[in-house]
Amino acid sequence: MKRSSGVLMHVSSLWGGYSEGAFGSSAYEFIDFLEESGFSVWQVLPFCLPDECNSPYKSFSAFSGNPYFIDPETLYKQGLLTAAELENAKQKAPYACEFSRLEKERIVLLQSACERFDEWELVDEFFKDHPHTEAFCRFMALKKANGDKVWTEWTVTEPDERTLRTWRFIQYTFFTQWAQVKAYANKKGISIIGDLPIYVAHDSADVWAKPSLFHLDKRNLPTNVAGVPPDYFSEDGQLWGNPLYNWEEMAKDGYAWWKERIAFMCELFDGVRIDHFRAFEAYFSIPAEEKTARNGKWVKGPGMDLIKALKSVCGDKLLIAEDLGDITPEVIKLVKDSGFPGMKILQFGFLGDENSPHLPHNYEENAVAYTGTHDNNTLLGYIWELDPQTRRRFFDYCGFEGDDWDKSRDAILKTLLASRARLVVFPLQDLLFYGKDTRINVPGKAEDNWSYRVTAEQVASIDKKKLAYYNKLFGRI
Repeated sequence: MKRSSGVLMHVSSLWGGYSEGAFGSSAYEFIDFLEESGFSVWQVLPFCLPDECNSPYKSFSAFSGNPYFIDPETLYKQGLLTAAELENAKQKAPYACEFSRLEKERIVLLQSACERFDEWELVDEFFKDHPHTEAFCRFMALKKANGDKVWTEWTVTEPDERTLRTWRFIQYTFFTQWAQVKAYANKKGISIIGDLPIYVAHDSADVWAKPSLFHLDKRNLPTNVAGVPPDYFSEDGQLWGNPLYNWEEMAKDGYAWWKERIAFMCELFDGVRIDHFRAFEAYFSIPAEEKTARNGKWVKGPGMDLIKALKSVCGDKLLIAEDLGDITPEVIKLVKDSGFPGMKILQFGFLGDENSPHLPHNYEENAVAYTGTHDNNTLLGYIWELDPQTRRRFFDYCGFEGDDWDKSRDAILKTLLASRARLVVFPLQDLLFYGKDTRINVPGKAEDNWSYRVTAEQVASIDKKKLAYYNKLFGRI
């Protein structure tokens, strides 16, 4: 991992004309912005199909691509959509994802494109190398045939062929468009870091296809579910509800499913952040009948056995350990033994004293440092909510002597860029120095998350020359 810097922004937050960010012209323009600003990394959130709360961390498959990321204009140029269909798909609001509209209209639109598509030999060739994604397509077709019920309640065993064909087209098109975006980024010297959610949803192709790999009862329902205990984000903890892995069963074939999953991610990205990495050392198990995470317990995870399996297939790709939360000496040792860089969050640095591992003067080189992640407030929102004493300490630490918060951004960015951490990543909202209203996610809250979008004009307002100067000044170019 060379000394470098990057920007964290989900594809859905890109500007554009079709209800959500996509693999269209804005993706290429954003890559140009990164290059001109001296950044060499674009970090994204999970690419899989989001759940009913629009979260990409709980999906119908770990091997799926989000249909809403497919660019309609590219399909129009290919002759797969008409001008009228493209016009009808245009958004009504540019500042937030139109999730309800996408849910009602986008698959129907893609089905129309599918009917005009005729290069099926390319699709068949793609699925020869992606059997898990093929299973996902069949799962989605069967789900529709069963009235969108949970797979444990299905009675129809054969999918509608048109629906199955549409999902196969969608996934092939998703990966084709993304491959072109990634190739452009790599040509510009920009690496893409993806995000691997630690768990999968119970109602998913992953659990449906291989239920023995999860802790389920005789009805194929979870016996215990995932989450985290009470912490900085939530006094009741977080009850995620995902089924837990049957690690003993997974170990029998050398963690083949996990190796296939990390190989899939390494095909999509130049590096991968492994979400909730601490669960590999010990995971929080909550009885399925519980309403909160308060009564869960820690259970030993697979540890280095799994890490070795992952490293055997990832080649020279960068794997980042998200080692935040309830961290024990055992977790610290596992991160160190893995060789993966851990994460440092500037906002967490002022929860304790000068010995906090999240303060830049304590960073080790093998680390990825952030002002905040997708789960944090924005930098300006964080400053606004600090008590006066901590806010002054924060400013003093960053060498900002004034009281005008709007002018503190550069001092804070430079503090992180000057640190020893080899990679520094800023959420786009922090480069813009936007407030709490642009936060993308509040952990433990089911509604009003993930919808933030930026406009082209807002990104154009960022001083690229200044950022490039800072990146050069601190040896990150």
